Amino acid sequence: MTFAYFIKKIGYALSVLWGVITLVFVLFNALPGDPARLTLGQRSDLASIEHVRKELNLDKPLLNRYGYYLNDMLPLTVHELDSVNQAKYQYTSLMNFGSDHALVWKKPYFGRSYQTKRLVWDVLADAMPGTMVLALSAMIFATVIGILLGMLAAVKKDTFWDVSAILGSVVGISAPSFFAGLIIAYIFGYLLSSITGLPMVGSLWEYDAFGGRRLAIQHLILPALTLGIRPLAIIAQLTRSALLDVLSQDYIRTAYAKGLSKTKVVFRHALPNALNPVVTAISGWLAELLAGSFFIEFIFSWKGLGKLTVDALDKFDFPVVMGAVLFSAAIFVVVSVLTDLLYTKLDPRVKLN
Repeated sequence: MTFAYFIKKIGYALSVLWGVITLVFVLFNALPGDPARLTLGQRSDLASIEHVRKELNLDKPLLNRYGYYLNDMLPLTVHELDSVNQAKYQYTSLMNFGSDHALVWKKPYFGRSYQTKRLVWDVLADAMPGTMVLALSAMIFATVIGILLGMLAAVKKDTFWDVSAILGSVVGISAPSFFAGLIIAYIFGYLLSSITGLPMVGSLWEYDAFGGRRLAIQHLILPALTLGIRPLAIIAQLTRSALLDVLSQDYIRTAYAKGLSKTKVVFRHALPNALNPVVTAISGWLAELLAGSFFIEFIFSWKGLGKLTVDALDKFDFPVVMGAVLFSAAIFVVVSVLTDLLYTKLDPRVKLN
């Protein structure tokens, strides 16, 4: 049953990805502007433009271009065995069909950047570590503090701590990320920078002419704090609500009747059974943060997927934008599947069937 469920979830995931690929193709092919001219620049000659149009399959009907695009995205597909395709896709041949075609395994091909002429996959790979570090840091901060605040509010229901936690979570949810980012950067990175020692902008690595590259953890604090505010507020509210519901169950009263301490009852019996909605929120927010926190990365000049996408939009570098969107969708789908499988480990009451 586990394997059948897993196969079904993979089928759903592939359907979602196919829909996203189709939508991205339609949207970006409806945009004004000639990709060939964007690739070569405005002063390029007609012969060069026609050559690039042919290379990008822009001289073919829209339906054929969609087929080529799907073929580029698929990791497992059939290709002609020639030096051009080998250089373009860097594939590994798995099974030959005659002398000129083979079933191959390759990385998804997102094209090349209009600006740098680099493979979009390589551009995304360079930006992704910065986003992963920022998203994981923000999520760890939000998860730990959010669960603790939610537990405190549930255990101290209708007290000052409960009201304060609820009020703080409402403020956190209501504050837009870009607004909170601007305020936090201005206060802690500018007005109080002499006290906090934190800069307004910066990335994970610093470069100088003498010391080379060095890790700059201080640049991570403000963007991670800003990014973690909204998920922290939601996690705190969900933890409080779920924990209050669990604490009213009969088996909790039985645990108290057996003489277990309040700490053991809450941590061993109540909290694990209250974590399902919290895990859903954590996984959803983690997928969103990994997919690129556009405003936060842009405000704090943090080199990641979000800032890369904003810069690419500003320069009309459509292959990078399309690749970033598809990469983000893949992250959401993978995290969603893993979360569903994780439920059964957290709560025995949840069955895969």
